[in-house]
Amino acid sequence: MRILVLHESDWIEKGPHQHHHLMERLSKKGHEIRVIDHEILWKEDNYDGLISKKNYFYKVHKAISEGDVTVIRPSIIKLPFIEYLSYICTRYNEINEQLTNFRPHVIVGLGILNPNIGIKLARRYSVPFVYYSIDENFRLVPQKYFRWIARHLESKNIKNADSVLSINEDLREYTIEMGADPKKTEVIRAGVDFERFSSADGSAIREMYGLKEDDIVLFFMGWLYDFSGLKEVATELAKSDANNLKLLVLGKGDLWDYLQSIKKEYGLDGKLITVDWCPYDEVPGYLAASDICLLPAYKNDIMMNIVPIKMYEYMAAGKPVIATKLPGLMKEFGEGNGVVYVDRPEDALGMAIELVQQGTSGVEGKNASTFVKNLDWNTLTDEFERILIEQIVVV
Repeated sequence: MRILVLHESDWIEKGPHQHHHLMERLSKKGHEIRVIDHEILWKEDNYDGLISKKNYFYKVHKAISEGDVTVIRPSIIKLPFIEYLSYICTRYNEINEQLTNFRPHVIVGLGILNPNIGIKLARRYSVPFVYYSIDENFRLVPQKYFRWIARHLESKNIKNADSVLSINEDLREYTIEMGADPKKTEVIRAGVDFERFSSADGSAIREMYGLKEDDIVLFFMGWLYDFSGLKEVATELAKSDANNLKLLVLGKGDLWDYLQSIKKEYGLDGKLITVDWCPYDEVPGYLAASDICLLPAYKNDIMMNIVPIKMYEYMAAGKPVIATKLPGLMKEFGEGNGVVYVDRPEDALGMAIELVQQGTSGVEGKNASTFVKNLDWNTLTDEFERILIEQIVVV
């Protein structure tokens, strides 16, 4: 199959997320994958010129070394608000060009604007369109006054898609509330490369950062959103007199500067360890070097119904996970499966100490590993492939 993916964010800098895993594995199976993405972080980088040029990235892979995805990044005008107008024009032209020249058998859309443009053009070219829901997308729009428009467009995307896929039951229910025909909806959960995460060795990472045998290492990875709860965890760590309690953070984002400032202010060098992005192949080593993993996010509209892929990777590594009581997580993992819930981000550190003192962290880690053991990416990729082929046959 020739598959065109319409992505609203930066395919290369962010992730790997579910779609990276699925598309790279589909490319390994011989399907040709092209992605139209957006350099969403352009404001944070040094850049020359007002207009970015169109870029092609070949043989892109983030999840597996055999992945082979072509990423196309149309140009934009790098000015607030004008960015969106230029985005609409250049994406329209690019999607139309790909439909004319690449001639995809199916389009997979994530997000709001790109899919909205893509669905209209897909109808013109009689190409099936599959909407892939991994977030309540309109809530991610940074400008609150645009969210009502974003919600309207997202609803139209969901209503008009030939098939709507979600990563958990809560998001499937969300798509139905947004107008999806229930008969056209399915759930394909996130998977995990269980062998890679369960067999990793963390000794080199612990040695690199001076972590001793009796140190208890709490671990978080991913984008450092303001609502990630890390600010609260770091603040509690600064108050703690437990010298063997360490917080290892792998990622970058909104809270990076705050973590550096609190590290300096409270003298937390060696106790609060912050690491920028690393190659995905190195991530299992960081997990193996840790003792307890964290997802202490705020219970806000963005986080309520999602299940981040990092949860499955935490659990495959055999680590207990301390998470806030988010409905999506609680529905997905329930009780007794290695996820220990707290009411507030501030409570995560105390819960970690409690697990260690009670000697139950090992049991919880085994429960976590057992729960995700059969969520194999290859099986999920086969299921995703089946759905795409069915759509092609229908059209």
